Amino acid sequence: MKKIKYNLCLVLMVMFFASCSKQGKHTKHEDAGANTNINKLKSISTDVKMAYIPGGEYKPFYGTDTSLVTVAPYLIDERAVTNQEFLEFLKENPQWRKSQVKRIYADTSYLGKWPSDLELPANALPDAPICQVSWFAAKAYAQSVGKRLPSLDEWEFVAMADEVSPNARKKPQYSATIISLYMEKERQYKAVMKSKPNYWGIYNLFDLIWEWTDDFNSILTTSDSRNSQYEDKNLFCAAGATSSTDVLNYAAYMRFALRTTLKANYTIANLGFRCAKDTTISKAN
Repeated sequence: MKKIKYNLCLVLMVMFFASCSKQGKHTKHEDAGANTNINKLKSISTDVKMAYIPGGEYKPFYGTDTSLVTVAPYLIDERAVTNQEFLEFLKENPQWRKSQVKRIYADTSYLGKWPSDLELPANALPDAPICQVSWFAAKAYAQSVGKRLPSLDEWEFVAMADEVSPNARKKPQYSATIISLYMEKERQYKAVMKSKPNYWGIYNLFDLIWEWTDDFNSILTTSDSRNSQYEDKNLFCAAGATSSTDVLNYAAYMRFALRTTLKANYTIANLGFRCAKDTTISKAN
């Protein structure tokens, strides 16, 4: 019980300091004109398996009402993009190398541990997840392989699952187990797919890295597409906890606290991504 209370305090402190620094209108990605670089891409191939997610209704973690959100069927990579895969992307797209990327697209920490443009860090596993990449870089990679980044709702939809059920959020140990994984140090250096997949066949949603979503900061807009009744006072200085639909889901608090601190050109040592894709397959099929 003491450990849970400590984790809750930690989460709320993170949310307080993160969200207090973001007061004011927060426009999506602040990326005016940014697509000019993304569109000049050479395609690369990838053989990563994608899991089919049939979609359905779920209750978003944040919102001022209890409305369910409908998630359409989609495909999502079973694992995160790896160091080796991102290296192959850089070989074909030199504008995204650390010495050439524009600061509007990535901050000065971009690929910070790479000794050179095309050299992985010492002792870095080729099959460990790529980290220290910006949202712009992740989006560019996804486009180069004919995919996209998952939406926040798509990511959270698959994240509800444990190993045996599609929605484990009401299980007592669901959040506590995830938090214990979040607390592991240097977990981002481990290889992908070494732990068990969840109900959907998705690996490493929690035990390796944080992951970009396409609309990572949409929760801070005053007219979120999922709920037009948001008010500014509920979005800042930890008041966001009052609009949570699940006040005991401490792990989700941590994810949303991180997302509120991000801008699209930020890079973080344990922040990477996986790709998603639209599908025409229906639930009935």
